[in-house]
Amino acid sequence: MFEKIVIFFKGHKRTVKAKKNIVASLIIKGISIIIGFLIIRITLDYLDQTKYGIWLTLSSFLTWFAFFEIGLGSGLKNKLAEALALKDYDLAKIYVSTTYSILAIVISIVAIIFFIGNSFIDWTIILNTDKLLSKELSILVLIVFNFFFLQFVIKLISIVLIADQRPAIANSFGPIGNLLSLIFIFILTKTTNGSLIYLGWVLSVSPIIVLIVATIYFYKTDYKKIAPSINFIDFSYGKDLLNLGLKFFLIQISALIMFQSSNIIITQFYGPAEVTPFNLAYKLFSVITMLFTIIVSPFWAAFTEAWVIKDLVWVKKTIKNLLYIWLGLVVLAVILFIISDSFFAFWIGEDKMKTMLISKKLKILLIIYFLLFSFGGIFNMFINGVGKITIQMYSLLIGAILFVPIAFFFIKYLNWGVESVVIASILANFYSPIIAPYQYYKILNKKAYGIWNK
Repeated sequence: MFEKIVIFFKGHKRTVKAKKNIVASLIIKGISIIIGFLIIRITLDYLDQTKYGIWLTLSSFLTWFAFFEIGLGSGLKNKLAEALALKDYDLAKIYVSTTYSILAIVISIVAIIFFIGNSFIDWTIILNTDKLLSKELSILVLIVFNFFFLQFVIKLISIVLIADQRPAIANSFGPIGNLLSLIFIFILTKTTNGSLIYLGWVLSVSPIIVLIVATIYFYKTDYKKIAPSINFIDFSYGKDLLNLGLKFFLIQISALIMFQSSNIIITQFYGPAEVTPFNLAYKLFSVITMLFTIIVSPFWAAFTEAWVIKDLVWVKKTIKNLLYIWLGLVVLAVILFIISDSFFAFWIGEDKMKTMLISKKLKILLIIYFLLFSFGGIFNMFINGVGKITIQMYSLLIGAILFVPIAFFFIKYLNWGVESVVIASILANFYSPIIAPYQYYKILNKKAYGIWNK
């Protein structure tokens, strides 16, 4: 066993680094999944099904505001990875400092506009719920969005770690924050009645604490050479960040429309109570994507480095190995389907399961969606790493435009229920399983011209 472990951690330096991150990330994500499931279980005990559905839907709105990052994080990831590969620490410090400053300015403007506009918004209409919750929702929104906007800027430390091919550390921030949330929610269940406001405080403050501590620590130690500084802010470099970042920005908007508006659509057509069973199924089968993300995350910056130094042999070998791993995800998907009913009953309790309908059709469609997304994601990771994302941007924009009409058609005219949003997601996300592999082939074989090479 020891010899096999030693062999596993041998090979190309870049691959070994990725393997170490994968193993560490698997452990971290395993802990994260357990904590996440416990949070859902204890939160369902703290709130009723309707209030929990309201929280999930409001959380979906938060993801919509994430696009105001305008892709700067992804732009920084690529540019910083290139600078680190060339060991140009002054350039790296300029990119880091400039990104912090631009993002702080953008988010400040967005926050001011939102808080002015929020006074005119009736969240009971948006969330399709009782007018009696109006005051509670207004307070909740102010709490949640305040901390969300703050998190925009301080989470850039995660991007720095990922660009340096240390995603395992970056991935640990979420689980640590969730563990704090779990402890605080447990205390709430013993000291208060179900309150969305208290829950909002807990789930908003916990990740902020973790990110602030991480930011101070890493910029005082490992990344002292590239720590953000006012003296290194140079907006002329902002063009490099924004040119690439704006493409990622449009991709993120498209992804948000397709992947995060499902809760909103379900709430509007079926009510917030139906969001809960949909999300339970989504959470379980998203384990496929969680595992996939753990495995491929270290390779984004690694592909960037390999591309900069023209190590295409390593790229081809790595993609081939990732495809073998994807076949393992197919097996995992079958296992999850077989145990799903028993797992749901254990997870939230048999009594609650009797009040919820999670159909086999929904589970099968979610499996298809996650497997197709993961398959294309292998090639997307390389394409994102080398910054050839123009065709991805256009494809996802088209998919985003098609998503809502497709979902509306299946719901309104075919009456296919909540499964309609998953079908719409599969059809709208045609880029990942079809176009991405083809573009990868063209780039690697030097046949990519025009839009395929931008």
